[in-house]
Amino acid sequence: MTSNPIEMSLELVSERCPDLTPLVYARLFAQYPQMQVLFWRDTTHAVKGEMLAKVFEVILDFIGENLYAAHMIQCEVVTHAGYDVPPDIFRVFFATVADTIREQLGSAWTPQIDAAWNKLLHDLDFFVTHPDQNETAAAEAG
Repeated sequence: MTSNPIEMSLELVSERCPDLTPLVYARLFAQYPQMQVLFWRDTTHAVKGEMLAKVFEVILDFIGENLYAAHMIQCEVVTHAGYDVPPDIFRVFFATVADTIREQLGSAWTPQIDAAWNKLLHDLDFFVTHPDQNETAAAEAG
C-alpha cells in the first residue's frame, strides 16, 4: 500500500466500495437537487461514472506530477459553465467525493488522511476559482 494518504484512502475505499458513483451523486443531488436535472439523459449512469473516474485521474495526477490536472480543472470549469454548472459546484463536487470516501472509510479515515484531503481541496480550489490559465501562469511565474 502507498504511503501517500490520498492514494491510501482511494485504495482503501476501492476495496470497500468498488463503485462510489451512486453514493457520490446521491450526496451531491441531496445537497444540490438542481444539478440532478442536468443528468436527465444519463439513464445508465455511465456519464456520472465516467466523470467520477476522470475526477480520480485528475486527483492522482494533481498529487503526483501534475502534468495536466490543474489545466484540466480550469478547462472543465469553463466547459461546464456552458452546461449551466456554476464553478462553485466544482468546489462542492471535490468535497463531496472526499465526504463520501470519509463516510465509507469510517474509522480508517485517519487524521493524516483528513489533513491530506483538506490540503488537496484547498489546492484544487485555487484552480477552480481561477479558470483563466493566463492569469494562473502569471501568478505562478511571479
